[in-house]
Amino acid sequence: MAILVTGGGGYIGSHTVLRLLEQQEEVVVLDNFVNASPQALTRVAGLAGRAPHVIEGDVCDAALLTRLFATHRIDAVIHFAGLKAVGESVREPLAYYQVNLSGTLTLLAAMRAAGVHHLIFSSSATVYGQPEQVPLTEASRTGGTTNPYGTSKWMVEQVLRDLALAAPEMALVALRYFNPVGAHPSGRIGEDPRGTPNNLLPYIAQVAVGKLPSVTVFGNDYPTPDGTGVRDYIHVMDLADGHLQALRHSRDRTGFSVWNLGTGRGHSVLEMIDAFRRLSGRDIPYTLAPRRPGDIAECWSDPSRAAVDLKWSATRDLDDMIRDTWRWQSQNPQGYSSE
Repeated sequence: MAILVTGGGGYIGSHTVLRLLEQQEEVVVLDNFVNASPQALTRVAGLAGRAPHVIEGDVCDAALLTRLFATHRIDAVIHFAGLKAVGESVREPLAYYQVNLSGTLTLLAAMRAAGVHHLIFSSSATVYGQPEQVPLTEASRTGGTTNPYGTSKWMVEQVLRDLALAAPEMALVALRYFNPVGAHPSGRIGEDPRGTPNNLLPYIAQVAVGKLPSVTVFGNDYPTPDGTGVRDYIHVMDLADGHLQALRHSRDRTGFSVWNLGTGRGHSVLEMIDAFRRLSGRDIPYTLAPRRPGDIAECWSDPSRAAVDLKWSATRDLDDMIRDTWRWQSQNPQGYSSE
């Protein structure tokens, strides 16, 4: 039996595929490579000593999914495929609902037709919207999302809840990530954003390597220790291990489950810049700008439920995250096109 990983060529997907292969799982990857590189999976195969079966295609393609499930003996799906840029989602909401929501509906229909009952869904802390308080637990209020990306994730979670009630044989899991960062410690695979990075740490890394001139810090008047926004950053390898633990946990269970995957600790923007400067030895110039609409002062997780249920917790600290990010970026200044 094999595990289908949709979006397995992407940032989090490729690291998870590597961990699955290292655990001797058979892996089938479905990716259209719109926001990913086939080179990532070539490097994954080199690191693992074995390769996943790769299918280039779209999760919205119902006929392709039917053929895939008919051809491969799939017993579980880890679903990463989707669009993920918050700002772009505001400009292109229909694309985000088409891919993130309709694509998931197409996938679920194909799974049910094929008798595949296990799904791990890549959700997001954005489902919490504007937090009423921190840290955020799985029982915190969801909805009230501030952009179509977050809304699409929240809507998929509602679909999974309803499907679990209607189809009691299904085991459906939503993992709410906070801020994935870092790279494999080899420096062979990492985050390779198309165009200008949307997230803080890859932006800092590109400033450090000379691709971008400086970091823009949006807001230094928040009610935080240094006035800049505070977020919960989690190493991508810890995140990948969280998927493996969720998959193991769901093997003999049914229904809908949700877990936060975070560290339970927040770091400010200036703290991230200072740590990157210290660990890379590079200057990181930055400029201050007004707050962006919709940004919040603080957001971090309470990951204690995952620690109890999944026997999982983040083991890599901020220095690990930044060292691995810098190793990846310095060895691959142009990302996967460096070779």
